[in-house]
Amino acid sequence: MDDMDFPTPDVEIESVTPDELKARIDAGEEVTILDTRMESDYEEWRIDGENVESINVPYFEFLEDEIDAHVLQKIPDDREITVLCAKGGASEYVAGTLAERDYDVHHLEDGMNGWARIYEAVEVERYDGAGTLLQYQRPSSGCLGYLVYDDGEAAVIDPLRAFTDRYLEDAKELGVDLEYAIDTHIHADHISGVRALDAVGVEGVIPEASVDRGVTYADELTLAEDGDEFQVGDATIETVYTPGHTSGMTSYLIDDSLLATGDGLFVESVARPDLEEGDDGAPEAASLLYESLQERVLTLPDETLIGGAHFSDAAEPADDGTYTAPIGQLVEEMDALTMDEDEFVELILSDMPPRPANYEDIIPTNLGQQEADDEEAFELELGPNNCAASQESLAGD
Repeated sequence: MDDMDFPTPDVEIESVTPDELKARIDAGEEVTILDTRMESDYEEWRIDGENVESINVPYFEFLEDEIDAHVLQKIPDDREITVLCAKGGASEYVAGTLAERDYDVHHLEDGMNGWARIYEAVEVERYDGAGTLLQYQRPSSGCLGYLVYDDGEAAVIDPLRAFTDRYLEDAKELGVDLEYAIDTHIHADHISGVRALDAVGVEGVIPEASVDRGVTYADELTLAEDGDEFQVGDATIETVYTPGHTSGMTSYLIDDSLLATGDGLFVESVARPDLEEGDDGAPEAASLLYESLQERVLTLPDETLIGGAHFSDAAEPADDGTYTAPIGQLVEEMDALTMDEDEFVELILSDMPPRPANYEDIIPTNLGQQEADDEEAFELELGPNNCAASQESLAGD
C-alpha cells in the first residue's frame, strides 16, 4: 500500500510544513513525533533533537477499525502530536484515526521526502577572506556545501544535484554570476550537482586525482590538481590534495580563511577510510588520511576554519549556526588529531558505522557509469550520510 491508497480522513487534519517543523525544533519547542514508517526505515534515519520525542508505530497498526489498546498507549494524549510517514499520505490517514479518538494531532506535509528538501544557507561569520561565505546545510542527511561570492562572481563547493536550481536562484538573488561548481571527491552518499550545473554554463570542477576511479566524463570538466587556484572576485580558492577518505579526496582553501575539507575532517570526527577499497584497503587509506591531516591540514594556521561536507547528530554548531571550527580548537578537542599513526589507524578502524544508504548505486552514478533521473537520484540519497569514522563525536568529553 503506498500513500495514494489511503482514504481521506473523515475529520479535517491540519498539516505542518517541513520548514515550519524545523523552525519549531530550532526554537527549542518541545516536539513529539509519531513516525509511522516501517521500523527498519525508522532505525536508519529519523528526525532527532534534544527537544524532540520520537515514537515509532508503523502505519499498518492503524488500519483496523479497532486499534489495539497497546498501540494507543504508546501515543501521549496530553500534548500535540506530529504524525509523519515517507511521503505524507499514510500520516494524514493515521492522524485522522487519532483525531477521531480526540488526540491533538497534525501531520507533516510530504513526510520525510519533504524533510529531505530542506536546504538552508547560513553565513560563516568568522570567515575573514574576501567576499562572503555561506554554508549550505541539509539537516535530513547532514550534507554541507559552500558558496563564496565577491565582486559579482561566485563558486559553490560540493553542490547537490537535487538543489541545482537553488544555487542558480541564490546567485541571481545575490546579483552574482555562478562561475564554478567544485567537488571535493566522488561522493558516496548523495548525487553530485557539478555536472548538472556544468550543463547550464557553470564551469564544473572535479579533482584530477579522482579520475582514475573510473570517471567517464573527465574530458568534459575542469580537473583540479594540487596547488591549482580558482579566482572568485578577490577571493582565491586553492586546491589542496588530501587523500585518505578516498584516493582522490581534495580540499579547497578559500582565501586562506576556511578549508573545505570534503569528507576528510569534520568538526566532530575524521573520515572513514573504507568506502573506496572496502575493509581490505581501509588500513592503507587510514594511514594516508593520517599523513594528509598531519602534513596538509594541521600545518595551516590555528585560526584557519575547517568546514566539512557533512555533520552528524553528534556535531555542535558554532555560535553563528555553522558547522565550522578553527583548526586550533579541533586539535585541542579531538584526540585523534594528536595521536601517533598506529593509534590513529586503530581508532578509526575500530567502530565504523554502517556504510551510507545505496552507496553502491550512488558512487557509479557520480562516476558517470550509470544513470539516474532526478526522482531516482533523490530517492537514492535519502537517509544518513555515515561518511565519518564514528557515529559518536571524537571531539570533546
